Amino acid sequence: MQHQQNQQAFSHRLHLLAIRVHTMIASMLSLLSVCLCSEPGAMVLWADEPTSILERLRQVEKTDYQGKAWTWNSMKGSKATAVVFLGTQCPLAKQYTPRIEALNKKYHAAGINFVAVDPNVQDSLADMGAHARKHQLSIPFVKDPDQSLADLLGATRTPEVCLIDQSGVILYRGRIDDQFGIGYAKEQTTSSEFVDAVEALLADRPISVSVTSAPGCLIGRSHHKNSKTLETGQTAITYAEHVAPILQARCVSCHHEGDIGPMDLSSYEDAAAWADMIVEVTQNRTMPPWHATPNHAKFANDRSLSEKELSTLETWVELGTPQGDLAQAPKPIAYSNGWLLPQAPDLVIPMSDSAYQVPRQGVINYQYFRADMKNDNELWVNGMEIVPGARDVVHHVLVFVRPKGSRKRDLGGARTFLAGYVPGTRAELMPTGYAKRIPANSELIFQIHYTPNGTATEDLSKIGFLFTDPKTVTHEVITTSAVNTGFQIPPHATGHPVTATLPEKLPECQLLSFSPHMHVRGQSFKYSIIYPGKQREVVLDIPRYDFNWQTEYRLETPIQVPAGTRIRCDATFDNSDGNLNNPDPKSWVSWGDQTFEEMMIGYFHYAVKR
Repeated sequence: MQHQQNQQAFSHRLHLLAIRVHTMIASMLSLLSVCLCSEPGAMVLWADEPTSILERLRQVEKTDYQGKAWTWNSMKGSKATAVVFLGTQCPLAKQYTPRIEALNKKYHAAGINFVAVDPNVQDSLADMGAHARKHQLSIPFVKDPDQSLADLLGATRTPEVCLIDQSGVILYRGRIDDQFGIGYAKEQTTSSEFVDAVEALLADRPISVSVTSAPGCLIGRSHHKNSKTLETGQTAITYAEHVAPILQARCVSCHHEGDIGPMDLSSYEDAAAWADMIVEVTQNRTMPPWHATPNHAKFANDRSLSEKELSTLETWVELGTPQGDLAQAPKPIAYSNGWLLPQAPDLVIPMSDSAYQVPRQGVINYQYFRADMKNDNELWVNGMEIVPGARDVVHHVLVFVRPKGSRKRDLGGARTFLAGYVPGTRAELMPTGYAKRIPANSELIFQIHYTPNGTATEDLSKIGFLFTDPKTVTHEVITTSAVNTGFQIPPHATGHPVTATLPEKLPECQLLSFSPHMHVRGQSFKYSIIYPGKQREVVLDIPRYDFNWQTEYRLETPIQVPAGTRIRCDATFDNSDGNLNNPDPKSWVSWGDQTFEEMMIGYFHYAVKR
């Protein structure tokens, strides 16, 4: 019996050894495959023995945002160490920081220590401290100013995580899970490769996936040391003379302090630090966000970059982001106390007297808030802007106007609204002589859709108005829509068509702009003008609709249409596995408020003579 027990114990130890060898080999092979195609600057790990990586880790000494020095021995866990690379301005890093903190609480007692590392040259210690306090980080948060630790572990983005065992083997490197990425956000996680790796390690099982591609922001590096020399006949490209005008015209309106853009691109230092990311997102056309084809009407707010502008940005980075003479740079744009309107509003009305407490997680039904306009007389508004109090959790805001004291529950939001805020909204003045009317003795209703992001916060959104003299108003601006509420999208369908036509005929009017609205399964959207003689003209074609950037497409020149004209909208939806935003490809999808349901609304704005 004793012999049999000894034999079983030996077999068990042999089995565990085989698992560790399998995991080590899988890790080394995965590192080989990634490092062979990694970016320049990342250290080649596959040629090293695990012990040599451990020796390099033992030499690591970093300082946190509070000035405390940390060595590898003071950071590592008894079982393994999870090194998470974060950036304070990266939107995905912000979304995943609470999750990292939660995972640390879950696995710390099992011997897995978590360490947060900021490798970005543009992130200050003060930025790191603010990030740590906001997300209540309890794990070490150290600065990696020369990217030496990022290079040693082969990390290139934030957020990216490396799971390292006691012998210095990188068991897993890549994304945390698949819930959030560039341009998509799922309702819940469907693949958690990092957690799977941790669980496999703790259970002495082989790690099935050792490397994944991490979405997120490229690590901000100094480019001067890698700059190329000018070729014969090549024009010197500098920030001041060539790049700053492009960024100011296409990017800075969103990417300045306090606005929706996740990083500030209004200075040379910040633009140079984000140079790699600028090139990546402009070359793949993710940024600037503009989704209309150029084949139909021309739009005044077209943000798309020309081939020449794209080449200029790419060359500037290749040359090492030269600064040039800042005296040649365009004058910085002055923003009015956080407002995009060209001047401070005449009247600002908050949604309520107190802030709404947004919970850390969960699905929140639309919230409604009432505010008294206190207007005894009719008002004419030629500029409006909604400013969310907490942009991270406010998905959209619609503001409606109704008679004071009205009990009417149906606000008609699918057909019209006074003002709206959605991702991508840019507030502008209406043309001279054009305005919206607010009847006397009105009240405002704020409809707000909150999307919790893992951190409890509070919101006090507000709306600002610029009024105009009624005597100067020549045209009244009206918002209406073509809408379809009766569709059913089958499971796994892609390219599923849904159409809508304006139910009433338009008066003689001018078309001003278009605001398509769908949710995360929205695939394409097209507006057509149907003239009284049945002639049809496509005016706006969006082949790749983006739920994250719901642009109002403002015509460069208003289109005059005769009485009897209608608007038709043609949309398609993608309910397949190939849609990374899709919360559930197996479900039938119909009209509903929440993002896991769908909408099909073709809002548009027109003007009639008074």
